[in-house]
Amino acid sequence: MASQNIYILAIESSCDDTAAAILKNDTLLSNIVATQEVHQKFGGVVPELASRAHQQNIVPVIHQAISEANIDKKDISAIAFTKGPGLMGSLLVGTSFAKSLALGLNIPLIEVNHMQAHILAHFIKEQNFKTPEFPFLALTISGGHTQIVKVTSHFEMEVIGQTIDDAVGEAYDKSAKIMGLPYPGGPLIDKYAQLGDPKAYKFTKPKVGGLDFSFSGLKTAILYFIQKQVKENPNFIEENRNDICASIQYTIVNILMDKLKKAVKETGINEIAIGGGVSANSGIRKALNEAEGKYGWKTYVPKFEYTTDNAAMIGIVGYYKYLAKDFTDLSVTAQPRYKI
Repeated sequence: MASQNIYILAIESSCDDTAAAILKNDTLLSNIVATQEVHQKFGGVVPELASRAHQQNIVPVIHQAISEANIDKKDISAIAFTKGPGLMGSLLVGTSFAKSLALGLNIPLIEVNHMQAHILAHFIKEQNFKTPEFPFLALTISGGHTQIVKVTSHFEMEVIGQTIDDAVGEAYDKSAKIMGLPYPGGPLIDKYAQLGDPKAYKFTKPKVGGLDFSFSGLKTAILYFIQKQVKENPNFIEENRNDICASIQYTIVNILMDKLKKAVKETGINEIAIGGGVSANSGIRKALNEAEGKYGWKTYVPKFEYTTDNAAMIGIVGYYKYLAKDFTDLSVTAQPRYKI
């Protein structure tokens, strides 16, 4: 007897993107993201504005996801949603909607950890993309997180290193702000870095024990460096933007790779996967790909659309939890701080 197909409706609303996706088993049928542009003029995400925008976007985004998947609401097997971590107001919109729709359709509800989803995004079935072998090390890098996670199975994960202050995404965005670049600045630093000399300026790497990270000191060093140079030459940033960005990126990538090399040595695991919004960065992707030849690692870089916040990754976690019958009840609440 052929097994019945499982259709997961996934909802992601942890920060400033409203997203919905439909998965048929481990295959993506649709993946819709509504990006909120209202935050750009404020230089960062404004939580209250984000939650209001989620309320406006969530119905049309889900409707479009179902329509593009060419299924009916009655075909949905379960609803997976982001429980956390994230902004409380944003999470509440997705959580409340998921609970209401699951109740209305009388189908199971599945809670998902956003950071776990970034890791399991590698398991969405895609042509020409390899799936990591267990155990593997996952480097999860985003605006709010920088972690090295030892992944033993789909649901057995241990954080073995993490940032003690700023996340790597914050280091990028704050450095960009210091240079007068608009928000979000991380992708712009990556863009200009590809045109500059990565060794034009030297920034000291922070000394942090074990597998933990720190980016606060680097951000301060960049601030003082820029202030000093601009005082001597008011046009310094404009005249040297590419080299500044390349040097910042070179330093950040080296910090990440040094810790990864240490983690591989300590664990004996040479299967390495990256996830999170900053994994879209070209410098990090290049360094990881080069590590295959240099160190004999097996590296896994997700499809670009699965790096930033999206519902497809929530859906793949939902699929594996559905197989395990790991459902949640309607008393579930959003959890802005939610550890793997």
